[in-house]
Amino acid sequence: MRNWMNRRRFLGRLAGVGAAAVGWKAFPAPAFLADPAPNSKLQTAVIGCANQGMVSVAGAVSERLVALVDVDDNHLAQTMKAIEQNWPDVKVSEICQFADYRKMFDQMHRQIDVVFVATPDHHHAPAAMRAIRLGKHVYVEKPLAHSIEEARRLTEAARQAKVVTQMGNQGHSGEGLRRLCEYLQAGAIGNVLEVYCWAPTGRGGLGGRPPAKPVPPGLHWDEWIGPAPYRDYHDELHPQQWRSWWEFGGGSVGDWGCHNLDGPFTALQLGPPESVEALEQFGGSEERFPLRNVIRWNYPARDGKPPVKVYWYDGYFGTTESTAHEDDVAQQNRPPIVLELEKKYGRQLKSGGIIFVGEKGILHCGNYVGSPRLIPEEAHKAFPPPPKTLPRVKPSDRPGVGMHVADFLRACKEGYQPSSHFEVAGPLTEMVLLGCLAIKAGPGKKVLWDPVKMECPNMPELNALVRRRYRPGWEV
Repeated sequence: MRNWMNRRRFLGRLAGVGAAAVGWKAFPAPAFLADPAPNSKLQTAVIGCANQGMVSVAGAVSERLVALVDVDDNHLAQTMKAIEQNWPDVKVSEICQFADYRKMFDQMHRQIDVVFVATPDHHHAPAAMRAIRLGKHVYVEKPLAHSIEEARRLTEAARQAKVVTQMGNQGHSGEGLRRLCEYLQAGAIGNVLEVYCWAPTGRGGLGGRPPAKPVPPGLHWDEWIGPAPYRDYHDELHPQQWRSWWEFGGGSVGDWGCHNLDGPFTALQLGPPESVEALEQFGGSEERFPLRNVIRWNYPARDGKPPVKVYWYDGYFGTTESTAHEDDVAQQNRPPIVLELEKKYGRQLKSGGIIFVGEKGILHCGNYVGSPRLIPEEAHKAFPPPPKTLPRVKPSDRPGVGMHVADFLRACKEGYQPSSHFEVAGPLTEMVLLGCLAIKAGPGKKVLWDPVKMECPNMPELNALVRRRYRPGWEV
């Protein structure tokens, strides 16, 4: 296990949560930038411009957006209209539009410095790898990849190409993650023994595929399928519910794991677990993720710290629909300890967060590792606030652009790695995807993990999910 990630890389991950704030130079500014001067404009492309993709569009137009890619002509039209309305200085007539990112790279790669990838999960690695091999800086929405092998390969390819990278787990740039690290390092709750994570999400379903339907006008279905095995168009895939399907997404843990599991993974310097297991689940099938899950990762002792167990809860009770009750905390599948703490201390811990249980106390964070505080409140007030020892990411200086994206674009110009670069994001994504393996194995089956061989030694049938196969023409 030590051969997989040594201590230097662990510490680099922790220090990297704010390296950009102190101008750490991972490598010189790449020579292939079209406009290498810090005050000049980067030429940007966005792959997947609807829904969460609009976050990437906002960042891309703060530089110079030259290309938009989306498989849905309606999304392209809506995005172009939004750009005209919100960024009137942008010349939309100069933005090239594509339904296939492979064609965009073939025709325009010399005109592009930065690529944003905001597609469904199954396209993340094929799109990002093409960009990296062409020497482009890449921002990829979470999770980084659809398989563990893809996450490893993207991480290594980015390292070799010396490009700037960032995964879209915004909390990794925030103040909350840094304060969490500082409180735990200061011994606020002693050694951590258990962590409970939950999130406001319910993905999954029951049964097989709905009946095939005609492809909606304007949707380029073959390009939407991309690297996945071909299937006819049917309901509950495009544009949003693809996360519920094994071939295209990662269920609820793939949706929110890179946000809320980031807290324990980074602050506790976790590497690969010894094992992972699904403790409970409801629903699901060969095609779909379960609607409700409880997962546990079992981590060994490390660097003098005791073993730790990390739990994940998702989904809702009383529903057979993946999108039901997302704002109904009373119906949410939350850890029992959360309910106990709310009752005992009269607090509302809301629809998502993290509970750290230590030898000396309990600490709570909200979604995105926000606002860490000791429980009860009297314990938080009694503990001296630890000094701010970790560097911070600079606030965004771009109207309408969040700090996480702004830091990535600044890094592209100045030649450092931002907070959630792929050597940080890759291992975190691996943790999330191991949770998917446990879900596939089913409750009561402990999945052992060999990080060197990248295999499940006691359940080799799961290895098909570790390494994907691709349709011809879409290989990574």
